[in-house]
Formats: sequence, C-alpha cells, structure tokens
Amino acid sequence: MNIFNLSSGLRTVFLVMIGIGVLCLGITFMTDDALHSRFWSNMLHNSVFFTGMAIMASFFIAAALLAYGGWYVAFKRVFEAVTAFLPYGLGLIAIIGIGNYLHLHHLYHWTDAKAVAEDPILLGKSGFLNSNMFMILTVVFGGAYVFLINKIKSLSVAEDSAGFDSTFSLNSKQRYWAAILLPVIGFTSVILIWQWIMSIDAHWYSTMFAWYTLASWFVSVVCFIILTLLYLRSNGYYQNLNQHHIHDMGKLLFAFSVFWTYLWFSQFMLIWYANVGEETIYFKERYDNYPVLFFANIAVNFVLPFIVLLRNDTKRKVGTLSFVAIVVFIFHWVDFFLMIKPGVLHTAHEALGHADHGAADASHDHAHAAEHVSSIVSGFTFPGLLELGTMLGFLGFFCLIVFNALGKHALTPKNDPYLEESLHHHV
Repeated sequence: MNIFNLSSGLRTVFLVMIGIGVLCLGITFMTDDALHSRFWSNMLHNSVFFTGMAIMASFFIAAALLAYGGWYVAFKRVFEAVTAFLPYGLGLIAIIGIGNYLHLHHLYHWTDAKAVAEDPILLGKSGFLNSNMFMILTVVFGGAYVFLINKIKSLSVAEDSAGFDSTFSLNSKQRYWAAILLPVIGFTSVILIWQWIMSIDAHWYSTMFAWYTLASWFVSVVCFIILTLLYLRSNGYYQNLNQHHIHDMGKLLFAFSVFWTYLWFSQFMLIWYANVGEETIYFKERYDNYPVLFFANIAVNFVLPFIVLLRNDTKRKVGTLSFVAIVVFIFHWVDFFLMIKPGVLHTAHEALGHADHGAADASHDHAHAAEHVSSIVSGFTFPGLLELGTMLGFLGFFCLIVFNALGKHALTPKNDPYLEESLHHHV
C-alpha cells in the first residue's frame, strides 16, 4: 500500500486526545491564579515544543538534499508531513505574541513597562526584547520557513508525475531551495529561541542555549518519526523499509542524544566554572528547586539511549527502539518544561508582588539567585495531570495534522532519482 488512509478509528483517537487537551486547558484557566500563568505557560511550552519539531524536520530535509542523501528517500514523505504543522504551531505562538500586546499574560518580565524602566538590564535589552520584535520575528522568520519548505515539498510531489528526465531537474531545484532554507533556519531559529524561551529568564544569557534547544527539538522529532514509521509498517505500509532504515534512524537517535548531552554538559560546566552571577542563576534555580527533574532529565535523555542503543542489534529491535523513543520523547518534553516553568513562576511572583524586581545593581542577581520556591506549586514545580493532559491534546493535534498530510500523496516517491539507492540501503 502506497497511499495512506487515515481510518475513522485513528482520527477518533486523535480527536479524543485533542478533546482531553482542550478540557485540561479549560480547567487550568478556570482554576488558575489571577494572572493565568499556568494556562499560558502550558500553551507556550507545548506550542514551542511541537513547532520546533516541525522546524527541525524542515532543517533535516534541507540538509539531506544538500548532502545528496539517498538513504531516507523511501520514507521522506514522513519528514515532509511533519513540516505541515509549521503554520499551525506558528499561529499558536503568534497568539501568545498578541497576548504580549494585550497584557493577557505575564510570561515575559520584559512586557512590564515599569519593570523595564527600573531595571538597567531589561532596559539595555529592550531594543530586542519587546512585543513588536517578538511578533515581527515570529511572523517573518516563521513565514520564511513555511514558504521555503513548501517550495521544496511541491517540487518533491511533482516528481511523482514527472518523466524520468524531469526528475533530475526537479531534484536539482529542490537543492536550490534547500540551499536557501538551511542557512535561513540555521541563523534565524536561534533568534526565535532567544525570543520564545531564553527571554523568559531575561537576566540570563548563554551562548550555547540555542544549539542546546535545537538538539532537543531534533531528538524529539527523530523519536516521533521512528514511532510513526514503526506504526505504519505494522499496519501494512512501508513494506519496502528494511532493518537498515530502522537501524539508521536508531543511530540518529543515539548520536543526537549524545550531542544533546555534550551541549547540556558544556553549558552547565562552563557556566558553573565561570561562576558569573547572571549566568549561574539559571542553573542554581533548577538545581536547588527542581532537583528530581534536573537530574532525571540528564539521566533519561542521555543514559537510557546511550546504554540501550549502544549495541547495534538494539537499534533494529522494534520493541526496544519503540520503548526508548517513547521515553526519550516524553523527557525531552520535560526538558522544555524545565526551560520554561521556573522563569514563568518567578515572573508571576514578581507580578503579584511577591518579589522586588526594581533592584538596579549586581546584587539583584545574587538575591534573585538565592530565592527558592517555598512550596510545591503544581504545574510549575512538576508537571501535573493538567500538564500531561494538555501535552496529550497537543500531541493529538500534531498527529492529526501530520497523518492528514501523509494521506495526500504517495508514501514512497516512485520517481525520486535516489529511490533505488534508498530501497537497497545497507549498513
């Protein structure tokens, strides 16, 4: 079978997941504090997580085209389908941007004009950290991603009905657009990460944070694609995929889990060693007040895939690879929870008058670093049932978009000039 049919049963599962997510968001909003910080941080957390996966799928397609990669061609439609979520995810983040203008939330300390005026650090960054820049960069850069990846996908689909001679021309045109898309994502995605995530902790900075986030996104999308491929093959699709394709996807999961760990350790070790107040504050907050999640994050996202997938045969065992992909996917979602929630909680405390944000000298940084979460705050100190339900809803929405896109075109691009190389792939 080369045409995917989204069954009514599977569609119902996705819709039920979406319903659970909407219900959890509704309950969160109604039971939240006056600022609705838990509701908006859940929106930001999941919107950024799933949108980033679509960005990294686009990046992979562009990189593979420019590298003349052929091994993945037999199932490249799955990568292309994941990118279909981009406009939806960017739309959700744009809603958060509108919330900046209307003061619907206090996710970012720099949206408080009084706080910016009283804080020399925020004032110095105000040319970049402001509502206009947040919205403009999201729309312009995100729009560029959507436009460029859609050009590549349209040429990819055109190969299915083109003659043999035309396919090489179409493939060459895909590389032309990929050569534009690759540096565009490479240079601009880091700016979006600064805006969307790093600016939550506006006093903090790290030269490695954007690369760390990109690695986390990529590992997440690799996990999702592994699970999607195994699901499709178990239901009669992609019978032309062999153990070598699955093996290479397992190698990607293994390799980039190690790369993510390298970035995690390098960022943590260098900031700890330098002991600069405005840098160490980020890790001190998480180390002191979120120790279980902090250490579980590195233990699961590194130790599990490293130990299990180090052997060649485990990368080809469906059960083992599926287990690792599911657990790592969930814990990279937890990784984003740790990136976002502590800073949002602190901003909410300040907005509610629980802390003094007007300090103007360096001692502010040390005082801020010494603050602790005095009690367990559900939805912030740890992911509660409402957070898990919201993630389930976003996952259902993501899957519905991806699987709908899968059904629009042939799963295997029959006229791609690199198809035979992919079908005979061997490692």
